[in-house]
Amino acid sequence: MPPAPPSDRELDAYREQADRFIAELDEEFYLHYAGLKETFDLAPIYERHKNLTELDQVKSIGLAVNGGARVRELWRFACEGYFGELTRDHAEKLAELESELAVSVGGEEIPYRMVRPALANEPDREKRRVLDERANDLLDEHMNPLHLDAAERVQSGTRDLEFANYLELYRKALPSSALDDLAAQCRKFLDSTERLYEEWADKLFRTRVGVSLSEAERWDVPRLFRAPEWDPMFPADKMVPALEGTLIDLGIDLSSQENVTLDLEERPNKSPRAFCAPIEVPDRVVLVIQPIGGPDDWRALFHEGGHTEHFAHTSRDLSMEEKRLGDNAVTEGWAMLLQHLTDEPAWLTRRLDFPRPNEYAVEGATGLLYFVRRYAAKILYELEFHAAEDVTTMRGRYADREPRGGLAAARALGRGPEDARRGDAEGGHRLHPRDGGRGRKGPGGSSLSL
Repeated sequence: MPPAPPSDRELDAYREQADRFIAELDEEFYLHYAGLKETFDLAPIYERHKNLTELDQVKSIGLAVNGGARVRELWRFACEGYFGELTRDHAEKLAELESELAVSVGGEEIPYRMVRPALANEPDREKRRVLDERANDLLDEHMNPLHLDAAERVQSGTRDLEFANYLELYRKALPSSALDDLAAQCRKFLDSTERLYEEWADKLFRTRVGVSLSEAERWDVPRLFRAPEWDPMFPADKMVPALEGTLIDLGIDLSSQENVTLDLEERPNKSPRAFCAPIEVPDRVVLVIQPIGGPDDWRALFHEGGHTEHFAHTSRDLSMEEKRLGDNAVTEGWAMLLQHLTDEPAWLTRRLDFPRPNEYAVEGATGLLYFVRRYAAKILYELEFHAAEDVTTMRGRYADREPRGGLAAARALGRGPEDARRGDAEGGHRLHPRDGGRGRKGPGGSSLSL
C-alpha cells in the first residue's frame, strides 16, 4: 500500500522525535571530533530513531509538502536522514580511519587529522609536498573507496525516493529556479573577478610563500593562509578576551552565558577544523577549535563565535524546523560578520594596537576573494557531480570544468590538475549529524548539502 500524507498530529510527533535525534547526533559529533571520545557511534542513535528514516516515512512526509516552508524543511530533513541511515557505516568507518591513521614523514608520525595544521606550519616547500602526497596516498587507499561507495548509496537512495538523482531531489526541496539562478551568479562572479583575483592572489603568494600564482600548488595554500609573519600580532592569550570585549560592545556578556561552552583545549585527535555544536538550541551550544597559532585561530574563533551566538540567541519558542533546520546562510552570515572583524583596520587598531592594519586588511580581502571563488567553483562542480550517473567520471572536472581553462578553474578551487583524484572525497555527499547527515557545519561537508 502506498504511503499516505501524515496528519498534523503525526507531523508534530515526528518533529519532536527529530529534535531529539539531532541533539543526540550533535552530542556524538561533538564528543568524537573534539577528541573526547575515540569511537564515533552513530549506529545506536539511528537504531533508536530508525522510524524517522524509513523509506515509507520519508515518502509520506513528502506527500505533505504543499508549499509551506516548515513542512518542506521537515521533508528535506527526512530525506537527508534517510541518506544518513544508508551511509552511517561509512561515516563511522571514516571517522575511525581519520583518528587512527598517521602520515610518516622524515621519521615523524603525524596524525591524519593534523596534516593540514602541519602543512600550514611547515616553511619548507618540499616537505609540504611530501606530506601532502603521502596524506593523499592514505586518502586514496583507505577513504576514497568509502566516499565513493557512500556517493553511490546516496544515488541509489534518491532513486528509491523516485527522483532521477540527488540534484533533481534538490529541485523539489528548493524554489524551482534556485539552483539555476545560483549557478548563473557563480559563473558571473568567477568571470568578473578573474583578473582581480589573479593580480592580488599572485601578489599574496609571492609575498607569503615565495612562488607566483602560476607556480602555486595545493600544498602551498595552507601555508599561504597560515601567515606566520603576523603571529606576534595575534597572541593566543588575547583571543578570548578580544572576543569577549567585542561581544560586550554588542551587548552580549560571553562569560555570563551559561548556555555557551568554549572548548579551546588541544587534544591529539581533536579535529583541526573549528566547529560549533548546537546540541540544545538555545540551551547548550559548544564552540570547538584546535589551536594552530596566529591569525587562523582568531578567524576560526570569531567565525564559530558568530555561529555560537546565533544559536545561543535563538528563541526556544520557535518550531524545530526554525531552530534546527532552514537556510544555512542565516548562521553563516552571523559567522562571517564576526570573522571579518579580524580583518577590519579600525577593530584591529582598537583591540590589538595593530601595526600596518591596512596592509593586513588587503591580504584579508584577497583571502576572502579566494574562498568565495573556491566555493563558487565547488557549487558548479557539485551541480554536475550530483547529476552524474557515474561519479568517477567527475575526477578530472576539478581541473577542466570551466571553459576558461584547467589551471584557472583549479586555482579557483585551490587545487592543481594532479589533485583530480580527490574529487571522490570532496565532491560526494558528506555526513554531518547536525541534521541527520546534511553536511552542514563541521569537518568535511558538501557545499550543496541540503
